[in-house]
Amino acid sequence: MAEEAKKKKDRGLWFREMKSELKKVVWPNKETVAKNTGTVLLCSVVIGAFIWIFDFVAVSAVQMILNVFGA
Repeated sequence: MAEEAKKKKDRGLWFREMKSELKKVVWPNKETVAKNTGTVLLCSVVIGAFIWIFDFVAVSAVQMILNVFGA
């Protein structure tokens, strides 16, 4: 019984500490969020394009090798 009461007390302490820490967070404003979102989207598109180009070149090279050796 005492063990269960201790767990509840620990849980309550954890939530109080979490609430206290969340009050210290400096949340970004709307402009910062929009700028960061744009950066992430742009980087994702660029990396996706590189992967797509590499995949196209790799598939073409494998097909060429298979055609040369008649497989």
